[in-house]
Amino acid sequence: MKEGQVDIYYITGESIAGVSASPFIETLKRKGLEVVYMVDPIDEYCVQQLKEFEGKKLKSVTKEGLDLEDEDEKKALEEQKAEYEGLCKLIKEVLADKVEKVIVSNRVVESPCVLVTSEYGWSANMERIMKAQALRDNSMTSYMVSKKTMELNPDHPIMKELKAKASADKSDKTVKDLVWLLFDTSLLTSGFNLDEPTQFAGRIHRMIKLGLSIDEDDMEDDDLPPLEEVEGAVDEASKMEEVD
Repeated sequence: MKEGQVDIYYITGESIAGVSASPFIETLKRKGLEVVYMVDPIDEYCVQQLKEFEGKKLKSVTKEGLDLEDEDEKKALEEQKAEYEGLCKLIKEVLADKVEKVIVSNRVVESPCVLVTSEYGWSANMERIMKAQALRDNSMTSYMVSKKTMELNPDHPIMKELKAKASADKSDKTVKDLVWLLFDTSLLTSGFNLDEPTQFAGRIHRMIKLGLSIDEDDMEDDDLPPLEEVEGAVDEASKMEEVD
């Protein structure tokens, strides 16, 4: 461990390649901090019981409560929180109960945003493992399902431009569409499964058509769902999962 590193940081996932490419370790790499890669399913159960090792606490880099800032960085972050307060509120309104809260963070360097889970809840990897259990308890699954917090990277050009567009017009439909796309991509990069893959694909196709300057009249295809979230779609997916 680097001199001055007070905690043991770890990340769980399906493979070394997967966790090494995770956006959660961007800041730790930049700071030269060591991260333990845990890629065996049993690791998720072990870290629930093993809270510390040789006097050093084990901290998941995919959960809340990761304090990596020095005093100067904390001061700068407070200023950015005030600057992004309006956008955080708007994103929360758009995503509603999909996320518990939306905050500004310097957890990531290259990614515009990530989804983290509560300190004592399931990680994205643990949620995946439990959903794969043939004899899982659905009541426990619904109780322990990850409460997600979206953390925004205030230095990323996407977030800067999104903030500018939201400030200009809070009711701009494009802003809402982009928020949903950011949420869906964050689900993937943060280790979660998409609730509605078809809906996500539809949004991507719509954006591709916009990028290719295809007329709006030509975009009214039956195979493209609306960009904004379809109410009830996730509930239906959950019901089907329970049946499976």
